[in-house]
Amino acid sequence: MVDENVRRHWSENSLLAAVPAIDRAMLEPHAEFVELAQGQVLFEPEEDVVITHFPLTGTMAALVVVLEDGRTAEGASIGREGAIGGIVSAGHKPAFARAVTQIAGPAFRIETARIEVAKHRSLVVRDLFARYADALLAQVLQAVVCNAIHPMPQRLARWLLTTQDRIASNDLPLTQEYLAQMLGVHRSTLIRVARSLQEDGVIRNARGRLTVLDRAKLEKASCECYGAVARHYKRILRLAETQRVKNAKEQRVKNAKEQRVKNAKEVGKHKRKPEN
Repeated sequence: MVDENVRRHWSENSLLAAVPAIDRAMLEPHAEFVELAQGQVLFEPEEDVVITHFPLTGTMAALVVVLEDGRTAEGASIGREGAIGGIVSAGHKPAFARAVTQIAGPAFRIETARIEVAKHRSLVVRDLFARYADALLAQVLQAVVCNAIHPMPQRLARWLLTTQDRIASNDLPLTQEYLAQMLGVHRSTLIRVARSLQEDGVIRNARGRLTVLDRAKLEKASCECYGAVARHYKRILRLAETQRVKNAKEQRVKNAKEQRVKNAKEVGKHKRKPEN
């Protein structure tokens, strides 16, 4: 039986919304609607990822790399566009990073083993999750380049744009201290750069909440990395839909062929039937 909250909010996660209706039945009954708290750890490095979380509108989590001295920095952020957990692995494989909720809100949780069963049974589901894994890798690779080459103001603008997309809101409930930690910079640096954006009328920063006032200006302040990752993700989903249609067409042709063979056998059987 499907939880009513799961049914009502299913389309709020783009990855799950892209699962065809015929395959949705393999995942939907196993999904649990939960509320994630800010700072909630979903898994730690070296833990088996037995649960996969799918953030819904307003929720964002991150894969955080933890150094030996305890310092941390964000490796990737995940919101309503994807999932955090066993996307690639077949379960019982240790996590490399810590998964933690950045912005509290609703999410679905599904046992990773259930997802593996769905991927095994459906080529479409397997292809969709593989494409999402590619999009997540693209985000990580682009972030590496961005952090190495682009100045802090552009990096902050990219991060804010990405976060705004993830939670579908202009209000980002994040403190400057947390932002600095995720971006791997000193808080004083973050304050200086954020002040510049605020003076330009791009954002408003007050009481642990940052508000995007002018999206267009923020996009101009950002580097090319934001657009590159966003376009790649859209392209990946578009290709996944194209592949789904192609697979459906091939399946119909296969079914029709099998039906013709079956009909021919039935006709042959009747012809060979002896007369009384």
